[in-house]
Amino acid sequence: MTVHPFIEAEKQSNHNVKRACELLKVSRTAFYARRNGTPGPRAVRDLELTEKITEAHENSRGTYGAPRVHAALRREGERCGRRRVARLMRTAGLTPAPQTTAPDHHFRSAGRCPA
Repeated sequence: MTVHPFIEAEKQSNHNVKRACELLKVSRTAFYARRNGTPGPRAVRDLELTEKITEAHENSRGTYGAPRVHAALRREGERCGRRRVARLMRTAGLTPAPQTTAPDHHFRSAGRCPA
């Protein structure tokens, strides 16, 4: 639960924002940053990465999962972690295409000797 609406209500009632933030254990900086609505540097970077992740995923015709998308981004010079790529892919709803062929368990390979 976020406490920012409560602090905003206190501010509108001409109460002390500093005291409300202290009681709710929220920094005034965080309150005002959220109030202004400017995204932080991590959120901005996540948006940039999500665009590049979506492009790499589409270039693979939707077959790449997080490890391969991460490898593709690394080849392009992007520096980010595989888990971050996985999180951003989940958030964007990008999933790899399911495997369409099932292995044939009755197939005998050429290297197998008959018993």
